[in-house]
Amino acid sequence: MPAYHSTFLGEDTNERVVGNLCLLPFHTKFRGPVYPPTQDYDIIDETLDLFRANSFFKNFEIKGNADRVLIYGILFVSECVSKLNLSTNFREAQRQLSNLALDGFKLPGDIGFPLNNLYLPPLTKNDYELLRTYLQQFRQETADRLLKRIYADDTNGGPSKYWLAFTKRRFMNKSL
Repeated sequence: MPAYHSTFLGEDTNERVVGNLCLLPFHTKFRGPVYPPTQDYDIIDETLDLFRANSFFKNFEIKGNADRVLIYGILFVSECVSKLNLSTNFREAQRQLSNLALDGFKLPGDIGFPLNNLYLPPLTKNDYELLRTYLQQFRQETADRLLKRIYADDTNGGPSKYWLAFTKRRFMNKSL
């Protein structure tokens, strides 16, 4: 059974591309360069929907630039889930994931970025800054939506055990 690919593969030709990462639109409440999409379902919803299914796969064939956004999102969600444990309450989890989303992170082309063989670096300094702000906004919104899903049952108690079961899984044997 093959891994699940992005449904936005046809739309990635209409969007701006930095390196070979497509800057897909998504709904967000955070400040950044992203504009809202025309439909309700966006790349972050797709990332969160496909995270658990795709985390079982060690190989992933990239069919387009939207798949690269999906890969980055799944690896970021994996990193977020690994930061949580059963005793983490909602407020503490919110603080941890907010710090994780905003802390310094590597971009394609940077030394130490684990997926440099899959991503092309930005060509200009403006593209580099655009990619940094896009990914920062992407990480913030993903962490926020992930918290809403993990703590959907009870915001006073602990996280869902069905999400935390994936703390040891590594998609493509990689991590950010």
